[in-house]
Amino acid sequence: MPDPSVPPTPAVPLSALLAREDLALRQIAGPTDPDVVIHWAHTSEMADPYPYLLGGELLLTAGVHIPEAAGSGTYFDDYVSRIVEAGGTALGFGLAPVHDTVPRALVAACESFGLPLLEVPPRTTFSGVARAVWQLMAQARLAELRRVTEAQQSLAAAASRPDPVPSVLRQLAQRVGGWAGLYGPEGTLIAAAGREPGAEAQAALADLTGVVRPRTDATASTPDSTAAVDGRTAAGGGRAGAAPADREAPRERGQAASAPASGAAAAAPAAPGIRAAGVAPRERGQAAPTSTAPARSTAAPASATDTVAGAHLAAYALAPSHGFVLGVAAPRRDPADHTIASVAAVLLSLLTGEQQSGTGAARTSALVRLLLGAAPEAVAPLLGTAPWLVVHARPDSPGAPDPVAASALGAALGSPLVDLAGDVVRVLVPADREPAPQPGWTLGVSDPATPAEGPAADTRAARALARARATRTPLVRHGARPGLADLVPHDEAASHARALLGPLAHTPALVDTLRAWLSLHGSWDRTAVALAVHRNTVRQRIARCAALLGTDLDDPDVRMELWFALRQ
Repeated sequence: MPDPSVPPTPAVPLSALLAREDLALRQIAGPTDPDVVIHWAHTSEMADPYPYLLGGELLLTAGVHIPEAAGSGTYFDDYVSRIVEAGGTALGFGLAPVHDTVPRALVAACESFGLPLLEVPPRTTFSGVARAVWQLMAQARLAELRRVTEAQQSLAAAASRPDPVPSVLRQLAQRVGGWAGLYGPEGTLIAAAGREPGAEAQAALADLTGVVRPRTDATASTPDSTAAVDGRTAAGGGRAGAAPADREAPRERGQAASAPASGAAAAAPAAPGIRAAGVAPRERGQAAPTSTAPARSTAAPASATDTVAGAHLAAYALAPSHGFVLGVAAPRRDPADHTIASVAAVLLSLLTGEQQSGTGAARTSALVRLLLGAAPEAVAPLLGTAPWLVVHARPDSPGAPDPVAASALGAALGSPLVDLAGDVVRVLVPADREPAPQPGWTLGVSDPATPAEGPAADTRAARALARARATRTPLVRHGARPGLADLVPHDEAASHARALLGPLAHTPALVDTLRAWLSLHGSWDRTAVALAVHRNTVRQRIARCAALLGTDLDDPDVRMELWFALRQ
């Protein structure tokens, strides 16, 4: 029979059940260890309950299955040994109507096999015991959720302080009653808080951080990187034998284990010899493979746990592309500890992410210099020489977008550079990331532009958005310059455009209306939608343009010439 998994419910200490005065349970045999826990109560009158147990049960029986001559043979030894083998935590024996007292041979067998034996008085029903177990579980879950909620609030408050990283580490260490440290990409300890573990535990934790830190093919093929992670569990790495991050690893029958908190507890230690994810095992003495290919990052587990010198250790990868790792050492492993540490890991990932990297620092510096009066052309090199795309977006639903929706759009487009200006969201996206249509949004995308060309790209993105809204298209990209423009020198074309459009130069609304009207093939309705004005306003403006220019806008040659001028 395969080993059972720990059920997704909080464990109940057996001592808490014995303390219930309404049940009047009495332990008459077996160890009185306060760490003994039960996961549920199950009633069975089978002579061999092994096939029907999952492990962790309080098995309840009235002794119906006990034969008359059971006391003179090995019946009770066989019965108790099978319960222990199945992983049962305790045995409850109900008095009356079958037996007035607990058989002495059963008491001796439970004492011999180390199985706690409880005497259930006649007035206490088995269903009442089961209900009490579930009540205690509900209380434990409520306390667990309350602890996690309070920890989330305190960690979030710590992240908003002037010194967010040390504050989060201090709060985490306090919540788990141990120590928390932040390790840099090179494995050095950057910041720490709490009671320091012993030297052996510190060394083991530093080694554990290397399990979750991203590795390259070059380092993964070295002898050091293929060392077995004995006694550890790495979650999220996708390797055989690893426990998923949202539940504990299977435990041996009869081994007490704490239930996970909110479905995500720390994994139980794995069997020795399990290796970290992404590291292929090799025979002893076999030479490490070599490769001339460029080093590239390989998959690593998201978290890993270990127990050394009585300290429970855990490591969590932060912002994997930057190599930061959170290390935690605690004197015990409570069900909610993994959830609380995961919350801290998310906050620290944000605090140590791209905004703290070289690229993020350069962008911050660029903003500071602009605010202090630096010219755009002097700030542009800080943003890099690679071209950018300007994306203008408006939500399809009525009303202006909120900051949360704007940030979510930026994340979907792959850029943190988001500006919410009225009813339009503007996003700067690297040109190598091709924007895709986003559900619930209408997008206009500029052509690639250097930072110095940003204002012109911003204008072209706005025009693309106007056309997208007018044509009810999810995404419109600014088209390439027509081939006709390449036949005329730019200076001459610009001079001609200024002369042709001179009568409209002092009325931007007329210029914008004429451009939108021509781009939409003279459609009054679509132009009105694009400009968010009434169609009669469009008619009046176009008539005004025709009067000022002194030309017939129904003539296709005139339209072509005006369009050429407006494109300059």
